[in-house]
Amino acid sequence: MHANSRTIVTNQTEVHQDLSRRVERALTHALRKPVAEHTREAFCAADEWLMLQGKPLILDAGCGVGLSTRELARQHPNHAVVGIDRSADRLGREHGVLPDNARLVRADLVDFWRLALAEDWQPTHHYLLYPNPYPKAAHLKLRWHGHPVFPVILALGGRLEVRSNWRLYIQEFAQATKQATGLQPVVSEYDSMGQPLTPFERKYQASGQRLWQLVAELPYCPGLVPTAGEGS
Repeated sequence: MHANSRTIVTNQTEVHQDLSRRVERALTHALRKPVAEHTREAFCAADEWLMLQGKPLILDAGCGVGLSTRELARQHPNHAVVGIDRSADRLGREHGVLPDNARLVRADLVDFWRLALAEDWQPTHHYLLYPNPYPKAAHLKLRWHGHPVFPVILALGGRLEVRSNWRLYIQEFAQATKQATGLQPVVSEYDSMGQPLTPFERKYQASGQRLWQLVAELPYCPGLVPTAGEGS
């Protein structure tokens, strides 16, 4: 199989000079964005399902069409796997039967993560597979490590795995994680060994692009997230 996926085009050649300031602000200023009602309803339904499962949790954040959620559920039959994506179209595409230990949820990730932390969800594994890299330097605040929700992602704990075909994205995520937690993630080149978890992973590897991965073993730490009384 051969593909011709576009490579990352960016005007940024090194870790963004504003990254440290963005992370510090996220750690000291509470995120005040109201939670969307559709996400609250979706979370409540997922929370009930998870309690009925009675299994350790795996989060597949930004799961797209849900192929990764299905595969993770097959690889981890003793876990409950929740895949979240904001697109009803992507989630509704036909990709076979969903395993009994998997659930797909249409929700806003920023809101879903905050609700999960508020309800003491503690995933054993947390996947961020090929998030939109927003490669323009002006869009740092749209990358997850430059977003105000970043402390919530880390606070949920577990084995966090982030993958991208843009090495700088992974390097920035690692630097931001170390700044926030004091822990040094492991960054390495990634090879799916012919078993890609996502369509992105498949097409990037078929195009001969190098893939990168971050792995961080994080403690559950809700205190990492600033409260409404902090900051300004």
